[in-house]
Amino acid sequence: MKGILREIGMIARALDSISNIEFKEYDLTKGQYLYLVRICENPGIIQEKVAEMIKVDRTTASRAIKKLEINGFIEKKEDNQNKKIKKLFPTEKGETVYPFIKRENDHSDLMALEGFSDSEEEMILNLLQRVRANVEKDWEYVKKGNKRQY
Repeated sequence: MKGILREIGMIARALDSISNIEFKEYDLTKGQYLYLVRICENPGIIQEKVAEMIKVDRTTASRAIKKLEINGFIEKKEDNQNKKIKKLFPTEKGETVYPFIKRENDHSDLMALEGFSDSEEEMILNLLQRVRANVEKDWEYVKKGNKRQY
């Protein structure tokens, strides 16, 4: 049964495209909403943790977070104990947009899982979590500069 990752990729790209179109009115582009959601749900998180949660490299995360900061969705604050650490917090503007993003995500979940039973939804979630865990091993390996053997 090959082609599973193609299907997952098509689903992800379609949902990302929908979100980018719908969030354009809020000046959120190129998946920035993913970062904003993580920061709203984890106020005080550091940039590295956000990158890890979203599974992107630090440079990509840095660019997106910088744009969110410039556009007033988030702010960076120094850690009280370690001045080198910058914690990320949503601004009032970010907190205002978050419920809309959450509603869109909930709607996309409902739409994507239309016609599935509760047990099927649970099965899909469990299977995808296992797939993600497998992929994360390679992601960590490659992220550290290693090359996979095909």
